[in-house]
Amino acid sequence: MLMIRLRRGGAKGNPMYRVVVSDSRKTPNADYLDQVGFYNPNSDPPEIRIDMDKVEQWTGQGARVSETVRSLIRKAQRQEQQSA
Repeated sequence: MLMIRLRRGGAKGNPMYRVVVSDSRKTPNADYLDQVGFYNPNSDPPEIRIDMDKVEQWTGQGARVSETVRSLIRKAQRQEQQSA
């Protein structure tokens, strides 16, 4: 089963995350099929970039979204509404 989830990167004590589509049976650091976004919790405000078209495409193909990514999508949509 495919899962849209976070993959950690960055230095020790300075995490950055990629939002990726990968096989749920493998570890989060295993190879991924597609990168659909980016999350940097260290910037002020936290930087969230998610390509919603890709997320919708992958969920249409049966991929599930993790709870953490689901909350990031909600935050990104709120930021988008406030800036518009």
